Amino acid sequence: MVKTAIVMGVGAKEGLGAALCRRLAREGLHVIVAGRTSAKLDAVTDEIHSEGGAATPIVADTLKSAEVSGVFDAAEKVGGIPELAIYNAGNNQMRPLLEMDDAFFEEVWRLCCFGGFVFGREAARRMVGAGGGTLLFTGATASLRARPPFTAFASAKAALRALAHGMAREFGPQKLHVGHIIIDGVINGDIVNSRFPQAKERLGDDGMLSIDAIADAYWSLHVQQPTAWTLELDVRPYKESF
Repeated sequence: MVKTAIVMGVGAKEGLGAALCRRLAREGLHVIVAGRTSAKLDAVTDEIHSEGGAATPIVADTLKSAEVSGVFDAAEKVGGIPELAIYNAGNNQMRPLLEMDDAFFEEVWRLCCFGGFVFGREAARRMVGAGGGTLLFTGATASLRARPPFTAFASAKAALRALAHGMAREFGPQKLHVGHIIIDGVINGDIVNSRFPQAKERLGDDGMLSIDAIADAYWSLHVQQPTAWTLELDVRPYKESF
């Protein structure tokens, strides 16, 4: 049977979601590449195929239960219940609190936290019954502390962290390894390259997190022995103060 994995929240080829997909494909998993933009998913999938890996792109909105269920159905169609599922969706939007309307705050929370709940619930439903596996959530510096103008983002990421911790305690005894990765620093990827080139110039490559190095950290959690599971892992460049 083909082993499968799901990465939800895949965007540009230079992003973390894409790096995770490539890493899992190199390990021989058939990766379900899930996100909201078809062209970006196709580009990541084509790159994996060109390297001899297996991947299937699925356009899905993680806020819609039926579409999330369809992502897991796609994994089962090509192989079986995924052995690894990663929730990487997020929207690091910033705005001073007094300039936030209700819709802005709720939109940030829905993608960062509610989407994680929908995805995590579907993963637990399927994977626990199949004997377990690994479920990982992407966190951020804001998971642990809130600073303006990222207050809405921090509240949502802190809630996602709480969700991951609760799921780890509920489903760990059923052999589902739930992990939360705090990415503490600037990721050297599409966002900083396209929108904040001055930050990249200021920090330099060694001052930012490599997307491939982060992907290695995710994989290390997946292959841990069940007698020594990690719930929470933080990663940052050696130059980053904390």
